[in-house]
Amino acid sequence: MASEKIFPQGEQRTDNFTGEVYFNVLFNEDAPLNTPIANVTFKPGGRTKWHSHEIGQVLLVTHGEGWYQEEGKALQTIKAGDVINIDKDVVHWHGAKKDSELVHLALTAGEVEWMDPVEDI
Repeated sequence: MASEKIFPQGEQRTDNFTGEVYFNVLFNEDAPLNTPIANVTFKPGGRTKWHSHEIGQVLLVTHGEGWYQEEGKALQTIKAGDVINIDKDVVHWHGAKKDSELVHLALTAGEVEWMDPVEDI
């Protein structure tokens, strides 16, 4: 079953991403949760740099198929309908496979520490 894109893709980002990636902040209020929510669209092959979160992050995959990897662990396929719960200070990256777009909602409280780009996979 194909999933539909339900949020606008937003503006293209290049600062902490590789390839074609679009970022749209949907929620950024202190109350009640103090957890910004962004819709992130990765065109085929687009991905984040390695990074970690001081509090953690939750990804809700809404469209397509991609990759998620924690430092020192095997690459995991993620797809529409998956929920990825990332603990605080876990170094990781996520993005689209080379032949698929990936869209997810990112719930990210606290600061993000950005690191090096991910090598080609």
